[in-house]
Amino acid sequence: MRLSTKGRYAVMAMADLARNGRAPAGESRAVSLAEIAARQEISLSYLEQLFARLRKAGLVRSVRGPGGGYRLARTAAETAVADIVLAVDEPIRAVRCSAPASPRGCMASGERCITHHLWEDLGAEIHAYLSAVSLEDVVMKRTGARRRAAPALAEGVAA
Repeated sequence: MRLSTKGRYAVMAMADLARNGRAPAGESRAVSLAEIAARQEISLSYLEQLFARLRKAGLVRSVRGPGGGYRLARTAAETAVADIVLAVDEPIRAVRCSAPASPRGCMASGERCITHHLWEDLGAEIHAYLSAVSLEDVVMKRTGARRRAAPALAEGVAA
């Protein structure tokens, strides 16, 4: 399974916004799409399309005027990566059927292929993982094995 550019770029841009949307004193600041585009090497016009969808999904708020740009609508800890991917209309699935919940499968005869349930389960696992990872986890590099090891490291420090 491969996540499209749309999903990857949306997560990259939101992680950039989470990291750079704080002023030195800790208060929230608006970040322009031009700044994000330059840092992440993503086309500005593509970011504009993605952020229109992210705004519609309630994940970001736009700020107009001088110093305008975007802010996270929720904290980075409250924003799941899965929400971002789904907001830009990127389905999180690994089956090749056009409608995975449909009894009609991807075979010419209309049946599901022999490995359909394998890929359907994989898609569910990917969705569960991305739902459990927040933007804060991404920015703090606490994903995968690093995320699972973080509580153990904290317990070792506390002991």
